[in-house]
Amino acid sequence: MGIERMPFGKTADGKEVSRFKLTNAAGAYVQIINYGGIITAINLPDREGRLGDVVLGYDSLEEYVQDRNYFGAIIGRTANRTENACFELEGVEYKLGKNEGNNHLHGGVAGFNKALWDAEMVGSKDGESLLLSYLGKDGEEGYPGNLQARVRYTFTDKNELVMEYGAISDRDTVVNLTNHSYFNLSGHQSGSVLGHKLMICGDRFTPIDSALIPSGEIRSVAGTPMDFMELTAIGARIGWDDGQLLHAGGYDHNWILGNGGKVPEKAAEVVDETSGRVLEVFTTKPGIQFYSGNFLDSVLGKEGALYGKRSGFCLETQYFPNSMKHKHFPSPVLKAGEEYRSTTIYRFSVVA
Repeated sequence: MGIERMPFGKTADGKEVSRFKLTNAAGAYVQIINYGGIITAINLPDREGRLGDVVLGYDSLEEYVQDRNYFGAIIGRTANRTENACFELEGVEYKLGKNEGNNHLHGGVAGFNKALWDAEMVGSKDGESLLLSYLGKDGEEGYPGNLQARVRYTFTDKNELVMEYGAISDRDTVVNLTNHSYFNLSGHQSGSVLGHKLMICGDRFTPIDSALIPSGEIRSVAGTPMDFMELTAIGARIGWDDGQLLHAGGYDHNWILGNGGKVPEKAAEVVDETSGRVLEVFTTKPGIQFYSGNFLDSVLGKEGALYGKRSGFCLETQYFPNSMKHKHFPSPVLKAGEEYRSTTIYRFSVVA
């Protein structure tokens, strides 16, 4: 297992961007750039042992700079949507950047996905890791506090991509970091993922309105197209005449997990019977957003691939969206001087 560092272009102000290749003992590998902490490739064996890249992305830095789909990126300071792009903390209202109508999405106009992160290679019990760090300054996108954030990536010999998130702030603030990789376990250029089978370890979800904002209601998945308690094809119910599906044009919802938050617990599993590849997601976070790629529209990706609607899916571990507006949701507030920590693991395997 090792890490190789390669150049990946320069930012508009001339700063060098690097791509890091994390290879394990079996020859599988992950590629990450320090612009946005973006996972640009995950190459894994199928049931025949043939390596294939299972995440959507681009060939060049310029394309990632222009990207509006958040391909593979670190999302922060807060993931998902905040209603009316504002929140109140200790009696003070903070106005955030509006980048989805009247709302704030995935950290704003220039969130952590558009930042150049400092990078270093460090040792870990599973071999070398890539440690990225970034200082989000007080007032950036409207957030209070100078926030020192870090994400540590480790790719193990068990084909596990471990992502350990941390942050500390000099003022009370809100933090909700996640990764926004789009997966297609048949290979990034393979088209629709509607045949992939999905299981989510959550029997409740947070319904959304027409702006895709959670209303505060918590609803059982029973008898709804949101029921993925057992492995079910993503496309099995996506066309139902259901208000929640109509709001999002498919799935773009948060499921409530029953984990304890101390150690990573299983949140979801996806099986692709075509390739035999399996993805399991483990997390310490209380929620997971399943997005079925509804808004992808003829995106020209890497290796000449054309990404159409529902050609990739996301499983974003998180605090619930719009949680500052609903006090019964788990709180994303980080007190000054306290440490934010969370861990998410993408575990890959194959079935016969």
